[in-house]
Amino acid sequence: MAREVGGTGPGKALQQWEPENSAFWESAGKRIANRNLWISIPNLMLAFSVWMVWSVVAVNLPRVGFSFSETQLFWLAALPGLTGATLRIFYSFMVPIFGGRRWTVFATLSLALPAAGIGVAVQHLGTPYWVFAALALLSGLGGANFASSMANISFFFPRKQKGLALGLNGGLGNLGVSLMQFVAPLVITFGIFGALGGGHQAWLHDGQGRHLWLQNAGFIWLPFILLAAGAAWLGMNDIQGVRSSFREQAVIFKRKHNWLMSLVYTGTFGSFIGYSAGLPLLTKLLFPRVDPTQYAFLGPLVGALARPVGGWLADKLSGAKVTFWAFLVMIAATLGVIHFMPDAHSVGNFWGFLGAFLILFATTGVGNGSVFRMIPIICLSVHVRDAMRAGASREKAETAKEPGMYAAAVLGFTSAVAAYGAFFIPFSYGASTALTGRPTGALYAFIMFYIGCMAIVWWYYFRRGAEVHC
Repeated sequence: MAREVGGTGPGKALQQWEPENSAFWESAGKRIANRNLWISIPNLMLAFSVWMVWSVVAVNLPRVGFSFSETQLFWLAALPGLTGATLRIFYSFMVPIFGGRRWTVFATLSLALPAAGIGVAVQHLGTPYWVFAALALLSGLGGANFASSMANISFFFPRKQKGLALGLNGGLGNLGVSLMQFVAPLVITFGIFGALGGGHQAWLHDGQGRHLWLQNAGFIWLPFILLAAGAAWLGMNDIQGVRSSFREQAVIFKRKHNWLMSLVYTGTFGSFIGYSAGLPLLTKLLFPRVDPTQYAFLGPLVGALARPVGGWLADKLSGAKVTFWAFLVMIAATLGVIHFMPDAHSVGNFWGFLGAFLILFATTGVGNGSVFRMIPIICLSVHVRDAMRAGASREKAETAKEPGMYAAAVLGFTSAVAAYGAFFIPFSYGASTALTGRPTGALYAFIMFYIGCMAIVWWYYFRRGAEVHC
C-alpha cells in the first residue's frame, strides 16, 4: 500500500512507490498514477499553447500595424524554441530535486508572465521590436515544462505501461499547439474580455476595414493557467522515494545512449515542434493568398494524436522498429512537401503541400511515442548489464531504483536537445530564403538528418546483433 506523508489522498507526498509490484499497483498505484497523469496533461497542454503562441502572433503583427520584416517575424517564431530547449536542460533534473507536484505548480504559474506580457505589448504600436523578442524568449518557459512533466510521469507507471502513459502525457500535451492555433485566431476576432481586455486594432483586409483584438492571443490563457496550477497543487503527488541530487543524475552525460537518443528524438519531436512553429509563416511565404491560421492547427493536431499511437505500437512491436519506419515515411513526406511547393516553373499546389505536411506531422507523432518507449528500456538494459558485470544478480539489478532515475533524466535531457528544433526549423526557413530566395534547401537538410537518425536506430537498436534491442 502507498503510504503518504500526513495521510492519504491527493496533494500528499508518497513515501513509498512500487509500480513494478503488481499487488501494490492494482490496490493503490494505478489509481494514484492515473490521477497524476490526467492532472499533468492539461498543465502540459497550456505550456505548449504559450510556447507556440508566437506562430499566430507573428503572422498577425503586420496586420495590426507593426512594420517588421519577414526575417524579424521568423525570428519571433524561432526564439521561444531557443529558450524552451535551453531551459529544458535544467528542468530535466528538477522533479527529483523539488518534487513533481511542487514543480508542476511553479512551472505552470510561470506561463502567466509571457501570456500577460503579449497581451499588453501588442496593444501599443510604439512597442519596440526588442520587447517582442524578449517576450518571445520568455515564452520558452512553456517549452521547458515538457522535460519535467515527462520525467515526473515516468516515475508513476510500471515499465510495461510507460509507453502508453508517456504517449498520453506527451501526445495530449502536444495538443496544446493545435489548441492554440485553433483558439487564438478565433478569440482575436472579438472583444472577449470587454473593456477589461483593451480596445481593438484596425486591420485593412481586401479593401475592407476589420477589427482585431490581438491581445487576446495572450490573455486567453491566464484563467486556465490559474485553474490548472490549482488542480496540480490540490490533486498531484510528490514521490519521496525518487529524490536525488543533480550530481547523482548527471551520470547520464557520460553515457553514449543519452546522446544517441537525443539525436534521434531531435529527428522526431524536434521536427514536430519546429514545423508547428514555422508552418504558418512558411505557408504565408509560399502561398500568399492563403490564410495560414485557418489550417495551421491541423498539423500539430494529427501529430499530437499520433503520439499515443506510437507509444502503443512500440509497446506491442518494439520502439526501434516503429522509429525506424517512422523516419522512412518522414523522408518520403518531406520530399512530397518539396514537390508541391511553388518554384520557378510552377505555382505549387497548396492542398498537396498541406497533405504532405499532415503525413509528416503524423509520422513525427508516431516517432515521438516510440522513442520515449525506447529510452526506459535502454536505460534498464545498460544498467543491468553493468551491474551484472560488477557481480550483482539480475533480479537485484532489475529492481534497483537507478534505471528509473536515469531514464527520467534521459527523457528530460533528450527532450531538451530535441526542443531546439523549435528554433532551428523556423530559423532555417528564414536563412534558406534569405540566401537562395526559397526555403527548399532547409528541407533537403532535414532529409539528410533523418537519414542519419535512421542509421543510428538501425545500428544500435534495430538490427540483429544490435547493442541494445528495444
